[in-house]
Amino acid sequence: MLSIVKSMALNGLNGYLISIQVDISNGMPYFEIVGLPDTSVRESKERVKTAIKNSNIEFLSRKIVVNLAPANTKKEGSSLDLPIAIGILIASGKIRNRHLESFLDDTIFIGELSLDGTIENINGILPICIEAKKLGIKRVILSKKNAKEASIIDGLEILPVSNLNEVIQYLNGEIPLKKEKKSDFFIDDNTKYEFDFSDVKGQENVKRALEIAAAGGHNCLLIGSPGSGKTMLARRLPSILPDIQFEEALEVTKIHSIAGLLSEKRPMILKRPFRSPHHTITPASLIGGGKTPKPGEISLAHFGVLFLDELPEFKKNTLELLRGPLEDRIVAISRLNMAITYPCNFMFVASMNPCPCGYYNCKEKECTCRPDQIKKYTSKISGPLLDRIDIQIEVQSVEYNKLNSNKKEETSEEIRKRVNQARRLQLIRYENYNIFSNSELTPQLIEKHCNLNNKCKKILELSFEKLGLSARAYSRILKVARTIADLDNSNNIEINHLAEAIQYRSLDRKYWGS
Repeated sequence: MLSIVKSMALNGLNGYLISIQVDISNGMPYFEIVGLPDTSVRESKERVKTAIKNSNIEFLSRKIVVNLAPANTKKEGSSLDLPIAIGILIASGKIRNRHLESFLDDTIFIGELSLDGTIENINGILPICIEAKKLGIKRVILSKKNAKEASIIDGLEILPVSNLNEVIQYLNGEIPLKKEKKSDFFIDDNTKYEFDFSDVKGQENVKRALEIAAAGGHNCLLIGSPGSGKTMLARRLPSILPDIQFEEALEVTKIHSIAGLLSEKRPMILKRPFRSPHHTITPASLIGGGKTPKPGEISLAHFGVLFLDELPEFKKNTLELLRGPLEDRIVAISRLNMAITYPCNFMFVASMNPCPCGYYNCKEKECTCRPDQIKKYTSKISGPLLDRIDIQIEVQSVEYNKLNSNKKEETSEEIRKRVNQARRLQLIRYENYNIFSNSELTPQLIEKHCNLNNKCKKILELSFEKLGLSARAYSRILKVARTIADLDNSNNIEINHLAEAIQYRSLDRKYWGS
């Protein structure tokens, strides 16, 4: 007898339907899965067989062939355990229902089976449900542990189950299943953050630079001696980022779902992510990859911040891998039988010492490094990577009188209000271009929205002659100037906006001899 059950799998963030076709016939006992299954899918034979037996159901000693269509696409993971088991039980006559055929047409089954028949959760259920809805699927039968996450999607019937017997009884019409209620998540404008800018004494110039970076989504490099507050300031950046929109939160959650970083208590990401990997990170962990390609840190930081502390300590070949994703905002991972693309539209923020000892250009302590040592240290950051960083700012140690001051510092909430206002202007301006911030401006859009008057053009020309900036630095200056103008609620880029943007490139020559 032949049975057909539907399930879904993922290729990156995109899902595709899998038709599980099961045929049971007379002959020598035989159980085979075909259709390009990987090792984890092949192992499902033993999980399925044992789970059925331990659910007090006879497993027929017959010839069983399971085909996973489309047969030219590699199938991975343990999420096909449940649909394979259901297909076998239908084909063997253990599940009988005269309405079953029409029910199966718009239903998918997702879940890993334990040996006792318990249905376990899987990674990536949210993007699977999103794609299922697009493909016209009406209901999903899955583990109770995945139900909260899946219920984020409106218009899809989520039927959570605990074990295989529960599914069999439901399909036979013996028991009902309680539908999971839709989860309503709201983006709270008054979200509390662990770190706040009101804790930071002084450092007004760095706070200003980070405000501009947050308002325009610009990449930022903080350079300063040990103890000057680089890491402290960077960790407070999420508290002034623009409020995350629901569509952004949904896309971030999809990526974290595939990576297995969601929990039953927190099935949706409601804050912009802040990722800070250690300098020993491998290229695959940073960019993404593995035998089954998973999102890397740059994708987990999507619509948020990727912070690399002590930038020169990272391996140079690892850092160079960032060049493409910083420009394209996507990362493509190629494997033998597949090519997967993940989004990675993140703010790149990094910190570093100016030299090996850390005290070059420091007022409090004299630098002990030779010029060749400084050059070797800073050369770990290549020119092309540096060009992709819009804002470079020196962080000086705070003077004692400021540390001991009773002056009330501006809170992150106050700064975030200005950032949100500037970002709203950008969203309105670029609503027809499918971009969200000034950092994403293309050369054509720079020409259209970053016009300079003659005085500004003259200042920019003199700056290029003096600093020896690259062509890419030119576009970065204009993008930052556009953001400064937005914070000033100005339609045009004025001299003061341009001058401030230029000063954030002054470190090019100072440290890298451009």
